[in-house]
Amino acid sequence: MQILHSIIHGQGQPFIILHGFLGMSDNWKSLGTRFSDEGFEMHLIDQRNHGKSFHSDEFSYEILVEDLKSYCDEHDLNDIILLGHSMGGKTAMLFAATYPGYMSKLIIADIAPRFYPRHHQDILNGLSALDFSITKSRMQAEEVLSNYVTHVPTRKFLLKNVYWKEKGQLALRINLEALIENIDEIGEGLPNFLKFEGDALFLKGDRSEYINDDDERSIKAQFENAIIFTIKEAGHWLHVENPDGFFEAVMNFVYF
Repeated sequence: MQILHSIIHGQGQPFIILHGFLGMSDNWKSLGTRFSDEGFEMHLIDQRNHGKSFHSDEFSYEILVEDLKSYCDEHDLNDIILLGHSMGGKTAMLFAATYPGYMSKLIIADIAPRFYPRHHQDILNGLSALDFSITKSRMQAEEVLSNYVTHVPTRKFLLKNVYWKEKGQLALRINLEALIENIDEIGEGLPNFLKFEGDALFLKGDRSEYINDDDERSIKAQFENAIIFTIKEAGHWLHVENPDGFFEAVMNFVYF
């Protein structure tokens, strides 16, 4: 059995964070440190095919949930606070509904349980265009990506996946082939019958379209104790665009 890679620091109640599609645990280091300073044992996880975790041809939310359960069992974690962003949010929702006995509180960042149509094609095309037999620097990698991804912050985010595999040889940390093969799994909706009766906080960015009015109704139907809160001056990457507002909202919920 393979166990997910994570960054662990701090002491106290376990607090797990799951990144979004094409992200990794490193994306949450700054906020993770702030949370640990508040008295939590932080577990910043790389989900399969991301970051430093293992690669696999199998990829679905059901499988990601079992990865997380194995991780919790391996580290003897219970009474957890679980935060997930985007893809990680769907993993977190399904985990909480499937294994509520592990849960203390659930926090979902800018995603609803519904189906989302495919919308990452330019990004995947750009990453596929990286040929590391030719591309020998991060600057050259960014030049290639710029032909596909014009939004600079998104491009910088994607470049975090580029690393030095060995001296003079760049590579991608993500399992790009498997993620492309399973891209439709990312947008899959969670079953309507799934319910979680515990405390839940859904955060959405005021500039994001990922959670609309219909989504709020479906969230309330499946997560009956959910609070839905809007983070000001933030889009889908609300934890990056307004980290102070995000941190405050999470802390207010955790200590409520």
